[in-house]
Amino acid sequence: MRPLGAGLREGGLRRNTSRALPHPSTPVMLLRTLRLLCSLAVLALASATVSAASAAAKVHGPVSPQRTLILGDSITQDGRWVSFLEYLLDRAGVASDWDVISIGLGSETVSGLSEPGHPYPRPSVLERVDAALAAVRPAKVLVCYGMNDGIYHPPSPERRAAYLRGLTTLRDRVQAAGATLVLITPPLFDAVPIAKRLAKPDATTFGYQAPFAEYNAVLTEFADEALRLRGPGVEVIDLHRALLAALAERRRTDPAFTFSPDGVHPGALGHLVMARAIAAGLGLAIAPADAAEELRCVEADPRFTLIHQRRALRSEAWLPFVGYTRERAFKSGSVTAAEAVVARLTAELQQP
Repeated sequence: MRPLGAGLREGGLRRNTSRALPHPSTPVMLLRTLRLLCSLAVLALASATVSAASAAAKVHGPVSPQRTLILGDSITQDGRWVSFLEYLLDRAGVASDWDVISIGLGSETVSGLSEPGHPYPRPSVLERVDAALAAVRPAKVLVCYGMNDGIYHPPSPERRAAYLRGLTTLRDRVQAAGATLVLITPPLFDAVPIAKRLAKPDATTFGYQAPFAEYNAVLTEFADEALRLRGPGVEVIDLHRALLAALAERRRTDPAFTFSPDGVHPGALGHLVMARAIAAGLGLAIAPADAAEELRCVEADPRFTLIHQRRALRSEAWLPFVGYTRERAFKSGSVTAAEAVVARLTAELQQP
């Protein structure tokens, strides 16, 4: 396998289509979570390698220098870029420095905005960030918002200000909790694969099902706002421009190429490119590689299977444990069973 990470510099996955995607069904998410928790309880009883007491201490104990919280929208909830990122950390030999809990939530924003016609008010991360910080107690918080914050409309000073206001509030809460904030600029919007879905230039209504054709310009503005917040306690990774550069390179030889078949949600290759850019922004020296070839190698590696399984189990358990509201409130009571299985998978990964 070609090396993915050369070390630190000094200092069963969802398939996307080009059709309009339905918004996630909240009852379905609840059923999936309940099934997962039942399965985790059985696995934990059979093969837990840590006690319930030690798992509970991990949840509610002091801030860990390794504990990292990741927040975002449906692209983060998909989770593949997080799994790939953890794999890159593992390949670089620094996995022990990172204890990642990723709880992205579909439809979420940092601005608190929702477009007319959306089936329910979009959730805002500001509604759950305090609970997340209290439960996870991270040393570092990675956040990636923006795709939904422009609500798929043309540029607007008001929406841009709402996005900046949301990021600033998020920054203040993260810093008040004693954590470092890492802002990840929004991914890209790709109009090419969904040309038939785009709102006409003279349209009066826009939204997820009929987005503004030049919506990526809105995301570029949001990226600029995030970059301006870089300062003490705030790091910024410009994922947006990294993806634009990668897409432009691909389209030199394949004009129809896309990372996001539905214009918004990246496929597996897009998630890997995202992970590489974010890993580089975090300080990993990422060896050059053909992304498609690298994807085949990664997905064939049994270590990635374990890492992805661990990440998915943790995300599914911690999301309702922290709690969220989308149409109605969701809250589970424990992550003890999940953390027991995570400990077993981690121990397996640590074996020579």
